Amino acid sequence: MLFKKISILFTFFVAGLILSACGTEEESQSVEGSSNKDNGEEVRVVEHAMGETEIEGTPEKVVTLYQGANDIAVALDTKPAGIVESWTEKPVYEYLREDLEDAELVGEETQPNLEAIAELSPDLIIASKTRHEDIYDDLSSIAPTVVGEAVYDWKDTLDITGQALNKAEKADQLMEDYNERIADFKEKMGDALPLEAAITNFRADHARIFYMGYAGRILEDAGFTRPEGHDNPEEWGIKLSSKESIPEADAEIIFNFNSGTETEQIEETYEEWTKHPLWQELEAVKNDEVHMVEEVAWNAAGGYISAHNMLDDLYEIFELEN
Repeated sequence: MLFKKISILFTFFVAGLILSACGTEEESQSVEGSSNKDNGEEVRVVEHAMGETEIEGTPEKVVTLYQGANDIAVALDTKPAGIVESWTEKPVYEYLREDLEDAELVGEETQPNLEAIAELSPDLIIASKTRHEDIYDDLSSIAPTVVGEAVYDWKDTLDITGQALNKAEKADQLMEDYNERIADFKEKMGDALPLEAAITNFRADHARIFYMGYAGRILEDAGFTRPEGHDNPEEWGIKLSSKESIPEADAEIIFNFNSGTETEQIEETYEEWTKHPLWQELEAVKNDEVHMVEEVAWNAAGGYISAHNMLDDLYEIFELEN
């Protein structure tokens, strides 16, 4: 009888040890798979052009190092602590000036000031592989840094910035809003699409044709086609070496913007090229379908808000209800 009681007690004792061990293992597995640090802040791993970066909680002091990131931070209702200077309308593009009035300037997009960035003690830096691949390690030593692939790829910038700022749902909503507007534009254009479009650009000393950079991708979204060779996603475009290259801009419609601060020289270059007989032979020129557009919205800003500004231009050019 005594032996039977001891056997029962021993069985309960062993079962208790097993349950205790299981509980310890489950607790251990729970901690290992957790996305929270000891202080309770959520930790996210953001994949980007330079690898992966862990970001804790919701960053409050953000530094954005290219134009598209400046724009997209504002679109995500975030006011950066530090930004880079704009290409034109210095120091900040007019359409962003009110939202970024308190942001510190930390240099130029092509040469950010690392000391000025460090002095801000940011908890997140948004950079671009196009501009900042060589200083990625330096930036990462200052604060967690996420890197966009190309300065003109605003959709990638929106995606990684939304994740990094803990605003992925807001970023998804912005993309949905953009796609709805694209669908509305296409519907209102109806049978006028597809329409073959070229993007030209005149500077003080040369002319350019833009391919599938910023504006080219938005035009593609909006239902436009591109001349042969202009739809290469690996090429931003070309510098035209001589006026003999003008026929490469031939299309049903041309969108042109001029770039630079040398206003007189730019105007001279534009007049010289557009009065050339080869320019006069372009289909868009013959049909009075060359439209002057604004450089910031169509190229320099490279963001989400500016994408909508570009769509505003398209609605206006084609006289559609916006």
